[in-house]
Amino acid sequence: MKKTVLPLILIFACLQSFASFDEWFLDKTLRIDYFHTGNSQNELYSIDQLISEPYWGGSHTRLADTMNYGEYYIKAFDMATNTLIYSHGYCTLFAEWQFTEEAKHTSRTFSETVIMPFPKNDVRLEFYSRDFMGIYQKKFEYLVEAKSYFITEERQLVYPVYDALISGEAAKKIDIVILPEGYTAAEMDKFKMDCDKFITGLFAFEPYNQNRDKFNIRGILASSIESGTDIPGDKVWKNTILNSAFYTFDSERYLMTTDNKSVRNLAANVPYDQIYILANSTRYGGGAIYNFYNTSVNSNDYSAKIFVHEFGHGFAGLADEYDDGSTSYNDIYPPSLEPWEPNITTLVNFDSKWKGMLAPNTPIPTPMDNYEAMKLGVYEGAGYVAKGLYRPAPDCLMRSFDVNNFCPVCSAAIQKMIDLYTK
Repeated sequence: MKKTVLPLILIFACLQSFASFDEWFLDKTLRIDYFHTGNSQNELYSIDQLISEPYWGGSHTRLADTMNYGEYYIKAFDMATNTLIYSHGYCTLFAEWQFTEEAKHTSRTFSETVIMPFPKNDVRLEFYSRDFMGIYQKKFEYLVEAKSYFITEERQLVYPVYDALISGEAAKKIDIVILPEGYTAAEMDKFKMDCDKFITGLFAFEPYNQNRDKFNIRGILASSIESGTDIPGDKVWKNTILNSAFYTFDSERYLMTTDNKSVRNLAANVPYDQIYILANSTRYGGGAIYNFYNTSVNSNDYSAKIFVHEFGHGFAGLADEYDDGSTSYNDIYPPSLEPWEPNITTLVNFDSKWKGMLAPNTPIPTPMDNYEAMKLGVYEGAGYVAKGLYRPAPDCLMRSFDVNNFCPVCSAAIQKMIDLYTK
């Protein structure tokens, strides 16, 4: 489950040719924790802390994010030369919450994190948010003094690592870290088996299977005091390491956590591009936020499909294609704007989506006359609403679990992201 907003053609006003990684960065991570406060109409950024972490899992060559995906965006400029040396798009739980009924009546604060390779010199960080027209607006600026003794190197939640799948050097692979939620010390062997099951499930689907050698997958062997996860609607509360819960935003199957720091502290045990939280539960549910984190349960009959559906959100920026209105969000996709997600459209700027993939003379919108699950077209009903939003195929793993495939548009979007990380 995942919320988004709006399109954008991002123009890098001062983007210069990036020099080599080694000129600008050390091979470790600068983690910036900050607070995001606001309501449905307003937001405020404030810095919490800066942390030096020992590994950088990202590319050494793809330092500029040109995908134009996400609700938020950061840019890092070298202070001495004003050169843009790093940029990154992402989403957060706060962005989803802004579209809930609660956000109309109160304000809340969320802990959030952005990471970048550790700069050798002082940098200026600029934080951007999309406005209601889908345009990135600069909201906050912060100067990072690279040699400041206030950048802590203190490690928290240090645990052993299970190397479930290692294909090569982190800088050239997609590094997934799996975090255990609600596994007791006696269940660590079960967690290892669930990591292996995650791998089997992920690579049971294309285009992941044909790209297996482009992934590293590691699990962190961190136990919880109690087994399971919180289920507020059933008044079930568990003492777990990541404090996850169903009923996020009062949506029964939405399984997320607001304990951002614990998530990041645990992930820091390894180099990572994507965080996947595996919750020890048989209940149906999960969630994911683009370039933030992914969650799913480990022991439901649909676990493998939940894995890949949620990873479609968190990794590839894919939108939900179902239209059953089961979320707590209001007016996520204004009909006058084109969503940034590659697999849904309002037809405002369909040329930017999968129009070029359609067979000649395909009607737009496309009627559901003869049902073929993967027949490419423009089918009404997506993004939690039945009218005004369109998806590429009658069915897809981003719509339901009645099929075993991603549609051609979603497959192409996933492959494009894989290539961006690894080529």
